[in-house]
Amino acid sequence: MTLDWWTLGLQTVNVAVLVWILARFLFRPVARMIADRQAAAHAALDDAEAARDDAKAARDAARTETERLATQRADLIAKAKQEATQERRRLLDDARAAAEKARTEGQAELARMRDAEAQTLEDQASLLAADIAERLFRRLPEGARIFGFIDGLAEAVAGLPEATRGGIGTDGPVRLRAARALTEDERTLLTKRLGEVLGGALSFEIEADPTLIAGLELDAPHAIVRNHFRADLDRIRAELTKHD
Repeated sequence: MTLDWWTLGLQTVNVAVLVWILARFLFRPVARMIADRQAAAHAALDDAEAARDDAKAARDAARTETERLATQRADLIAKAKQEATQERRRLLDDARAAAEKARTEGQAELARMRDAEAQTLEDQASLLAADIAERLFRRLPEGARIFGFIDGLAEAVAGLPEATRGGIGTDGPVRLRAARALTEDERTLLTKRLGEVLGGALSFEIEADPTLIAGLELDAPHAIVRNHFRADLDRIRAELTKHD
């Protein structure tokens, strides 16, 4: 076998040209394309890594927010329970206080009602006693209903101020109320006793008034002098029914 150097040389040149052509028009674009693809792949990987980091950060933030919300919810629930317990305790205390106040007021009202009832019964008993006394007084003998009161009336007139006594009878007859019509002896004695304390004889207008029960009442312009059972009974009734 013989070696043709020209042929080998030409083939070598062809191979070199082919390699140059491939390197220029195939390998470099392919290499650039591969590099671009690699760069794009790295960029995509970097973006994916960044997205993963963002997602992890978002997940962590979401977890943190969830935990915060859960903690806040638990705090709110605990606070609400505490406030509900306090409100329930306050309502119970208010209810107890209201019940105690109502019980106290009820007891006080019951005591007042009992006192009022007792006072009413006492007043009724007092009025009944006065009515019984009045009925008994009305059973006095006719003579005792006037005669026994003449001296008392004269003494009461004598106890008036001097200026008042001096004015009795100066304006005309003195009005005199009596439990019944006076007898002549009673009129004479009354005129005498009043003349002694007043220093002179008086003229009377005598009016019979059975409501006096027993006794006399002198009605002068500046003085009224009572000495009869009606005044005594009225005074007794007022004292018995007087409430402090």
